[in-house]
Amino acid sequence: MIILITGSNGLLGQKIVDYCQTHNIEYFATSKGDNRNSNCPNLKYNELDITINEDVNRVLKDLTPTHLIHTAAMTNVDQCEKEKEGCELINVTATSYLVDACNKIGCHFQLLSTDFVFDGEKGNYSEEDVINPLSEYARSKAKAEKLVQNNATCKWSIVRTIIVYGKAENLSKSNIILWAKSVLEKGDPLSIVDDQFRAPTWAEDLAKGCMAIVERNESGIFHMSGPKTMSIHELITRIAVHFGYPTDQITRISSSTLNQAAKRPPKTGFDLTKSRSKVGYNPHTLEETLDSLFE
Repeated sequence: MIILITGSNGLLGQKIVDYCQTHNIEYFATSKGDNRNSNCPNLKYNELDITINEDVNRVLKDLTPTHLIHTAAMTNVDQCEKEKEGCELINVTATSYLVDACNKIGCHFQLLSTDFVFDGEKGNYSEEDVINPLSEYARSKAKAEKLVQNNATCKWSIVRTIIVYGKAENLSKSNIILWAKSVLEKGDPLSIVDDQFRAPTWAEDLAKGCMAIVERNESGIFHMSGPKTMSIHELITRIAVHFGYPTDQITRISSSTLNQAAKRPPKTGFDLTKSRSKVGYNPHTLEETLDSLFE
């Protein structure tokens, strides 16, 4: 088994690299620009712009991976709403290049997708529920999913996840847990929405789940998130309580006051039955991850 990782400089990408290193699994890491992960030897790293079809085909032909885990994406939801062409290029067109290249060499293609493909009217979504994306970002991911399902002649899997958090080196962006902890620590006031519900996902759990799919040679759609769905307000409050910070600095607000460019689904969360039974996915609770995250 040889794993090729796109977006290896990102949070999930770095965790998959760590998993492969720890378990002595052959891998190649790829991202746009230089290698920013000191845990990834430069010999294992290949610079790759996934929006250039010729480069995608060259790299996959040269490295001949057996499995590709596609974590690279444009994920800033409001930026995607404003930069639709860039969103389409990175999230859809580049995915088509990678799928075609995987088809040529018979490489298992795994796409990372999102809870935002759902409209948030129901919550606790299973893999069989009908998608209904509300934003450009969500639509781009829904298109990428359909592209994989319709065009992949190789084996394929799609992993949908929710608010991935964790710590890694030289990340281009933070995540909600790290941001909230830093603000709470300073004692600054926080205005947090109480009408959006998510199941935050520890990056280590997600990396392990993605690898379990390919190690067990499974295919299809899998939902992988944290075990509990909560409001964003509850999430931030639980972080404060865990570390002993006062909660009176956290104010409840409505999403309508934020004037966000992109519409968000009000309530997602996943039914994890399939992932638990098929690949042994067993995610940690928020509190179980916080101490190790901030050691």
